[in-house]
Amino acid sequence: MGSIDFMTGIKAFQVRALLWSLGWSLRVLERLTAMVALIGQLIIDLGYLVRNPARMPWREISATIYRSGAQALPITALLGFLVGVVLSYLSARELQSFGAELYIVNILGVGVVRELGGLLAAILVAGRSGSSMTAQLGVMRITEELDALSVMGISTTVRLVLPKLIALAVALPLLVLWTDALALAGGMLAADLRFHIGYRQFLAMLPAAVPIANLWLGLGKGVVFGILIGLIASYHGLRIKPNSESLGAGTTSSVVSAITTVIIVDALAAVVFADVGMRYA
Repeated sequence: MGSIDFMTGIKAFQVRALLWSLGWSLRVLERLTAMVALIGQLIIDLGYLVRNPARMPWREISATIYRSGAQALPITALLGFLVGVVLSYLSARELQSFGAELYIVNILGVGVVRELGGLLAAILVAGRSGSSMTAQLGVMRITEELDALSVMGISTTVRLVLPKLIALAVALPLLVLWTDALALAGGMLAADLRFHIGYRQFLAMLPAAVPIANLWLGLGKGVVFGILIGLIASYHGLRIKPNSESLGAGTTSSVVSAITTVIIVDALAAVVFADVGMRYA
């Protein structure tokens, strides 16, 4: 009797697991379909704006660049500077044990310009600006402003979504440059205090230690990260239902999805472009 109950429980568990996996697969398929539909609509709208440049929402683009780029300069500067200092001090002990203090320039240059600068800027923008964009669209859904735009014949993607993508594609590479510069400044300060490597010597060694391809790779990833963050934030904002609970859940999902996507894309880029801009002895 006990064995029969045990087998019945196993079968019930298998059925529940199958139903859960089926439901999860359907939800993923539905979200992928909605994302593809949004991307397709954005491509159509972009083609329309290219043919009709007078209808380009320049004011929305410039406002988003200011909010997502200019207003993010202080926090990215602080974080970049501190990361440069920490990275320099963490590398100091190991380099000193091998008598290779000068290689701190290589570690900081490649680590910051190629990876950390873009990744830090993207994560900060995803948490700061991505959540704001999702919340803005969600509030417009709750207050029925999106429905009002549709009634007036104004495209939601042209006026609200596409400007965000264009602005982030412009602002994020600039933030990457800013974060790189401040991180290297922090690293230079720590290298001077720890190894007595002067600023002039550090800057003179930097171009040879870090090929220019690393800079272009970091800026290219910044453009991609900006588009992905804007797309994910807008997607979650447009899916928010007209209630406060959905607004909070949608904003949280937007930030988590954007940061996760940025890290995954950065890891894939690190594997694909592993031999780009690297010097081998």
